[in-house]
Amino acid sequence: MAKILIVEDEQHMLSGLKDNLEFEGYEVDTANNGHTGLDKIMHSSYDLILLDVMLPKISGFDICKKVRKEGVITPIIFLTAKSEEIDKVIGLESGGDDYITKPFSLREMLARVKAVLRRTQDNDSQSEKTKYIQIGNLSVNFDTYNAFSNEKPEKLSSKEFDILHCLWRRKNGTVTRDALLDDVWGYDYQPTPRTIDNFILKLRQKVENDPNNPKYIITIHGIGYKLILD
Repeated sequence: MAKILIVEDEQHMLSGLKDNLEFEGYEVDTANNGHTGLDKIMHSSYDLILLDVMLPKISGFDICKKVRKEGVITPIIFLTAKSEEIDKVIGLESGGDDYITKPFSLREMLARVKAVLRRTQDNDSQSEKTKYIQIGNLSVNFDTYNAFSNEKPEKLSSKEFDILHCLWRRKNGTVTRDALLDDVWGYDYQPTPRTIDNFILKLRQKVENDPNNPKYIITIHGIGYKLILD
């Protein structure tokens, strides 16, 4: 369950929010002043922050600006008695994700919390999906040159990554040996076709269940290779 930090100097509001969020199953941490809240945000990990704007000594807007400047991306919902449009604009421009004006109903608060958490989790899930690509037994991140097989790190050389990436960009289409040579080695250096064949054999050992009968990296005899993916 998500972990939420509440930064609020009104004790009855702080206690009420904490009790209701814990009743909903969330893990809740609290801070009753801006300095403590800022310190907790910078040194702990949260899924969401409920941040009062009108805090003594340091405002919620200033806290938000500071933590965003330091690279903290945890979603922030501002809590404030202010209702003027300009204050909402300032809150969102300082890095906030949503804004609830006091007094608010419990139902509204919970709906806002769930909406922000759901949006964040959906974005995280989509981001993770786009980072890694499943190719047979390998889960590959071409941006970071990382690969996993059965959740264990798999070592690939840079050329193996480049060849696999070239095949993936043209997945389900035939890639000629000349195209692989130009894409991976460039025009200045041309290895023999046998060199490519050896790299393909190594890749098959990591991608295929049965490298001798490949179903993902297929040889197109006399032409090149094809990466078969659904």
